[in-house]
Amino acid sequence: MKNLTLENIARVCGGTYYGPADKLQEEVMSVITDSRKTEEGCLFVPIVGERVDAHKFIPQVMEAGALATLSERVLDNADFPYIAVESSLQAVKDIAEFYLKQLQIPVVGITGSVGKTTTREMISTVLASQKKVFQTIGNQNSQIGVPLTLSHLTREDEIAVLEIGMSERGQIEKLTNMIRPNVAVVTMIGVSHIAQLKTQENICLEKMDIVKGLPEDGMVFLNGDDKFLAPYRGKLSHKTFFYGMDKACDYRAENVHVKDGQTIFHFFYKEGKVIKDMEVVLGTMGEHNVRNALVALGVAHQMGLDMKAAAKALVTFHGQRQQMHTLKSCTLIDDTYNASPDSMKASVSVLSSMEGVKGRRIAALADMLELGEKEREYHYEVGKFIAGTQVDEVAAYGELSEEILKGVEDNNERIVVKHFESRDALKDYLLTYVHPDDVLLLKASNGMKLKEIAEAFLQNEKKVLK
Repeated sequence: MKNLTLENIARVCGGTYYGPADKLQEEVMSVITDSRKTEEGCLFVPIVGERVDAHKFIPQVMEAGALATLSERVLDNADFPYIAVESSLQAVKDIAEFYLKQLQIPVVGITGSVGKTTTREMISTVLASQKKVFQTIGNQNSQIGVPLTLSHLTREDEIAVLEIGMSERGQIEKLTNMIRPNVAVVTMIGVSHIAQLKTQENICLEKMDIVKGLPEDGMVFLNGDDKFLAPYRGKLSHKTFFYGMDKACDYRAENVHVKDGQTIFHFFYKEGKVIKDMEVVLGTMGEHNVRNALVALGVAHQMGLDMKAAAKALVTFHGQRQQMHTLKSCTLIDDTYNASPDSMKASVSVLSSMEGVKGRRIAALADMLELGEKEREYHYEVGKFIAGTQVDEVAAYGELSEEILKGVEDNNERIVVKHFESRDALKDYLLTYVHPDDVLLLKASNGMKLKEIAEAFLQNEKKVLK
């Protein structure tokens, strides 16, 4: 964050500056909300949370080298610069919006129930083949995360690829009004946050609010295979492109096949290929990743990038969410970051489609959380889906995961199912039972902590190598 002084910040967020006059023209180097991440020249934004009021950390942050702090109250006897504001949260949003406007770079905004992060990473990979790309840091896609991630933009960046999420109605519109994207992408409509929004129709309306921040000449990319998004064809005032497998999609894939752990397909734009015989080799598996690649290439095409270079960038793409490890004990697919019915089905599809598996395909699963009143139905639905795949065994823990096993048992007697009362019991079973020729998938909501099982396998691998 450069060329943003304390005077700028006070004006932008409607705050009142207190402190030495000679500090007003000093530039803020970064913005933080976590007092543990204090660095020289930063601006501290104390957020009042449900359990902790971060104002109490102001003295130690200033002592550790912060340039200044915001505050929702007047600080008596303060001997350091601070800006009094009505709301720290609103202030950091105002600062981020102002800073982004000063940079005047194109923004690609991405939302959806599933696949936001992988799509963001894939679009960034493709655009980075020819542009200097800034993208959302980690999973900072929330009301606080987005402003913080924007503070890391620099004047050297040529395009920003930003992920925006939500937990309740109205949040997508607030974020899109902050980032003002030139390109909006909606990946798919699932059931994440259905406990708050009640129906998928409501979730769809919330996600589609991303178009409210687009300029008149902005573009929208929608998943044409999604039953909630496909009906928007011809209904938006902005230029709209659909991507997917459906023949009606503007950007579509044909002749999709897997070879040596890579996914290969031909890339089409409307009635013809973008360039003659354009074959795309994607360095990861899964039909959902083909769709991610389609929208990445579609964005690159509409931005006028060289398509051969754009497609070539996908060869080495693996992403951060679905990590595959070839271990002495087994082949491990670590997809433990989070889970919804759609993402769990997608992960199981990857496991099922793997070629040359000499052992068993084992899915180790646990509960999907925050699915609302139909949570058991959603789990059963996943089990029924698994019953139609090449999976050999499902091992699970968690009360809701019993519905997954029931869905499998009711629809396929071939697949072995096992339920465990605790994560440790599941871990001990897998560490003992899985063989070198097996492929093991770990998938569940983050709160079920299957990451601990993945880490146990990786630690054992280090011991074996020693």
